[in-house]
Amino acid sequence: MSTDIANVATATRSIRNPVLAGFHPDPSILRVGDDYYLATSTFEWYPGVLVHHSRDLVNWRSLGGIITDRRLLDLRGCGDSNGVWAPDLTYHDGQFHLVYSDVASFASGYWDPQNFLVTAEDITGPWSDPVKLHGRGFDASLFHDDDGTTWLLGMSADWRPGRDRFGGIEIQQYDRAARRLVGSPRILFTGSPAGVTEGPHLYRHDGWYWLITAEGGTSWEHQVTVARSRELFGPYEVEPDGPLLTSFGRPDLRLQKAGHGSLVRTQNGEWYLAHLVGRPYSPLGNCVLGRETAIQRVEWPSDGWPRIAGGVPADEVVAPDLPAHPWPAEPETDHFDAPELGRCWSTLRRPATADWVDLHTRPSYLRVHGGQSPVGRQAPSLVGRRVGAMDCSLETVVEFEPADHRQLAGLTAYYNTLNWHHLYLTRADDGRTVLELLSSDNGRRTAYPDLTVDVGGVTRVGLRAVFDGPAVCFDYDLGGGWQRLPVELDATILSDEHAALIIDGEPAAWGFTGAFLGLWVQDLGGDGVYADFDLATYRER
Repeated sequence: MSTDIANVATATRSIRNPVLAGFHPDPSILRVGDDYYLATSTFEWYPGVLVHHSRDLVNWRSLGGIITDRRLLDLRGCGDSNGVWAPDLTYHDGQFHLVYSDVASFASGYWDPQNFLVTAEDITGPWSDPVKLHGRGFDASLFHDDDGTTWLLGMSADWRPGRDRFGGIEIQQYDRAARRLVGSPRILFTGSPAGVTEGPHLYRHDGWYWLITAEGGTSWEHQVTVARSRELFGPYEVEPDGPLLTSFGRPDLRLQKAGHGSLVRTQNGEWYLAHLVGRPYSPLGNCVLGRETAIQRVEWPSDGWPRIAGGVPADEVVAPDLPAHPWPAEPETDHFDAPELGRCWSTLRRPATADWVDLHTRPSYLRVHGGQSPVGRQAPSLVGRRVGAMDCSLETVVEFEPADHRQLAGLTAYYNTLNWHHLYLTRADDGRTVLELLSSDNGRRTAYPDLTVDVGGVTRVGLRAVFDGPAVCFDYDLGGGWQRLPVELDATILSDEHAALIIDGEPAAWGFTGAFLGLWVQDLGGDGVYADFDLATYRER
């Protein structure tokens, strides 16, 4: 079953969390008529800003990504967990509005963010050229007020030593006709004692302005805070009974890191909150699946504060009173017969353009032209899909003729430039084509020369990567059936927690994404080498 479609129990009309399994953080939820959309962060991966579609909040299907080319965003050189942060999707006057942040750094108190806005009349595009907004912070969002004005909100960053780097939530008017910001920005809200105030979304309801923010940081202390005011510019009163939602202090919960939420109201007046969660492999342990998207039911009495049962994320919640609308399941196997990559696939730091991703020269094959090394940030050649379950696998059949040791093609379990496992075909010094295994743990590489396999002139090699809870295993097939390499690799290094590195109180590395399974081709000598992949089968157990 696809990782992009919720594992749901439609007969009982329940929402089973997470509704988007695997790396789908920072959800922005939107209803337009009878249609619901979820936009999520993508960081260094294309297409940027993935969008999912539902008609019942239970069943979701992928619509692919909005940022599909460098016209909208250039991720060449993008660092690990930089790039597209916290998109915001709204609809007003017959147009979809997407605001997204491109964050270039997070070192020494600097972020170097730039915020953009694109619009479209249809969720599938075409999308306008981006409007460059400001670079004063990130997590920008739009609020369309009842009087016809539109406002841009965002986290206000403060780089100065000794200051709170999360300087509050800023607001400034946006002129839709002129497509530019007008007036002066002002601080709207400085946050609750939880601090690290970001991810704002503003709503008008029941005579109040309601400000939803993410606080407490993106890990175990994460929460959704609610504040309200009778006036747009405040002052905003924080919910006196604490956060709307958090997992903090409840290590027994299956869903952790609950925070960064946005609200939606159904056609029948029911309220729901979309928010991010993580599923650690052990209590407060590593979350290999990354930050995922869940949905909670919200009770909102007249003139009262919104409430979620217990204030904690539930594994299962009552679905809205809407007709069930399941979608066809995504096929397990991609035979690469379509003219473009399927929506389940993403590419690292560069869009899937014909100069390196070729579905036409050899029909029913994916030809991947080799790119940079694992640490290269301009032109890597990695086509991957999100890991959506603790037990899953990806298998493929590859044809590859390496000429020397600088040419590699195979299968990877991948997190970022420093953390990955790679099973690949290459050429040994004695001229043999061989299968080798290499791992990287925070940049420390481990080779397994005793596991090298002589391919022996076989032209088609089956490769399979298997996630078995906290372990990753690799299999190969030279025509006589599957054989397993006799080593279990650590899957938990492919996680946000493992990737994060703090030195003297400053982030030297961060982790905001999740594990991928992918097809990886490296051409370290720039010789024009390519590999052909006949199929790719993804299964969850």
